[in-house]
Amino acid sequence: MEDERIDASGEASATAQPPEQPDASTDLAELKRQRDDYYDRLLRKTAEFDNYRKRTDRERIQLSEAAAGDLLTELLPLVDDLARAIKADADAGDAVRKGVELIYKQLLDVLRKRGVKPIVALGADFDPHFHNAVAHEPADGRRDGEVIEEFRRGYMLGDRLLRPAMVKVAKE
Repeated sequence: MEDERIDASGEASATAQPPEQPDASTDLAELKRQRDDYYDRLLRKTAEFDNYRKRTDRERIQLSEAAAGDLLTELLPLVDDLARAIKADADAGDAVRKGVELIYKQLLDVLRKRGVKPIVALGADFDPHFHNAVAHEPADGRRDGEVIEEFRRGYMLGDRLLRPAMVKVAKE
């Protein structure tokens, strides 16, 4: 209800009553809404941080695997050369041959400890994801597309291909 007052000019003016005091239930509802809003923000930020942590962990692992993969890829030709040296002339001397075999085994152990696994190619079906066909040859008693000879061994690092196997494939 408005009160009429007469001001200095003699005119009547209406004055508004002071606004009503908000009741306690309105304040409580507003506080609950704010609390829920802050809690929702906290949950979202926590989830964002957790996703960030997981993503950075994945990226760190991928980066270290890539760096290790580059080094291991450079070591693979050494493994090939040692394998050829072992298969080479038996007249070179038993001591030299045993020394080369020992180095070859140690290098393979290092690669195995780092998660490098050879790709089994002989007798497998040709798979362009893991094999590099450098020759095709008709072969009796072999399936079409079967790997019949391996020129260079392929290697995997976990699920990542380090180097495809260089192979000869049977054809009809």
